[in-house]
Amino acid sequence: MQWWRRFRQNPLARFGALLLIIFYLAVLGADFFAPYDPYGAQTDGSLLPPTQIYWRTVEGEFIGPHVYPTTQGPTDLDTGDRRFMVDFDQPSPLRLFTKGPEYNLFQIQLPLPPNFEATTLIPGIPLDRHLFGTLGPGRLNLLGTDEQGRDQLSRILFGGRISLSVGLIGILISVPIGTLVGGISGYFGGWVDTLVMRLVEVLMTIPTIYLLIALAAVLPPGLTSAQRFLLIVAITAFVSWASLARIIRGQVLSLKEREFVMAARALGANSLSIIVSHVIPQTATYIIISATLAIPSFIVAESVLSLIGLGIQQPDPSWGNLLSTATNASVLVLQPWLIWPPALLIVLTVLSFNLLGDGLRDALDPRNLEQS
Repeated sequence: MQWWRRFRQNPLARFGALLLIIFYLAVLGADFFAPYDPYGAQTDGSLLPPTQIYWRTVEGEFIGPHVYPTTQGPTDLDTGDRRFMVDFDQPSPLRLFTKGPEYNLFQIQLPLPPNFEATTLIPGIPLDRHLFGTLGPGRLNLLGTDEQGRDQLSRILFGGRISLSVGLIGILISVPIGTLVGGISGYFGGWVDTLVMRLVEVLMTIPTIYLLIALAAVLPPGLTSAQRFLLIVAITAFVSWASLARIIRGQVLSLKEREFVMAARALGANSLSIIVSHVIPQTATYIIISATLAIPSFIVAESVLSLIGLGIQQPDPSWGNLLSTATNASVLVLQPWLIWPPALLIVLTVLSFNLLGDGLRDALDPRNLEQS
């Protein structure tokens, strides 16, 4: 497989693919990797900085890495300060594979409208172990806590399920539509081609961000935040197929007069069968590359909508609404741990998909395959 050898020789593409694999495995196994419930609040633990890990001995006995119960007192109304308190009398050792609340690892459920139960697609593996935790009252908040006292790392892991899945859902809708419409337009030509291309041009003139805001404003209020954004992604995907259809149409125009298409036509195959079975497979290389490069746009759309309060709503986490605290200037200075982790993950995810798409484009380019 020459394309695979060429892909492996591209270090940036390998880096992007490896990073995406790590991200998707982390969010799929968020129940195992997250130390705490993303919705559970810590008593007197709002806006705690990342927990300090101690290694020193306690009463002459070395107990390994441990933490201490940490809280913050009430806010001083005169100065605005809060007292940071650490209880050094209750060391809590850190342990791997600690026992916690039961969950189903890798369980996948399909969210349905209100008053309906969620449909379980994959039941998952019942477990009660978490990757790490503490033995004792102390809590390990590696990325601190938010204003409600919820563990930031746990919310980032669970929020990644939405932020990383919206791109996959979007291309599963838009790519088949764009491919089929572009194939039909290029194959039949004439008035069909003219009508379809005018529709494509109209769709391409619609500003995506304004469309998303308008759709978010008219959605029924009874939907959960996850159902709300999945509906927005589905509607937007039905519009975003236009650019792909235009490119596929141009490729089909050059393919429909090839010998294998004429042979299939002479054998009596109908037009739809020729398009689906003979013409579109010849454009698979571009479809794969286009799908890979289109995913970041959906991820960024989710982040923008959630950031301005029109996407995923609290208390449900997503990388976008975790960034919503960035609108408060004091948070940027006093609690930077609330901002940089989700922002960095969004940047790395978008960059990884672009690197992967560029690597696939170079590896699958017919001209490069011929030279090698």
